[in-house]
Amino acid sequence: MNAIKVIVKTKSGKSEVIGFDEAKQAYRVNVKAVPEQGKANIEVLKLMKKHFRKEARIISGFTSKEKLVQIL
Repeated sequence: MNAIKVIVKTKSGKSEVIGFDEAKQAYRVNVKAVPEQGKANIEVLKLMKKHFRKEARIISGFTSKEKLVQIL
C-alpha cells in the first residue's frame, strides 16, 4: 500500500498541487471546490491522479483538511 498524507485548502482560486511540505511530511493541495457533499474530495482525487499518473483513493480524512490518500 502506497499512502501519502495530503493537506487540502478549499475555495482557492486555482486547483493545483503546491508541492511537498517537508516539515509536515505531506503534499499541499489547493482546490477550487467547496467542502460540501464530497466535491473537494473528488477534486483532490482528480489532482492526485493527474500528478502521479495513477488512480488514487482516500483512506481517511473524508471530512478533514488532512487526508491519507492511497496511490494505486
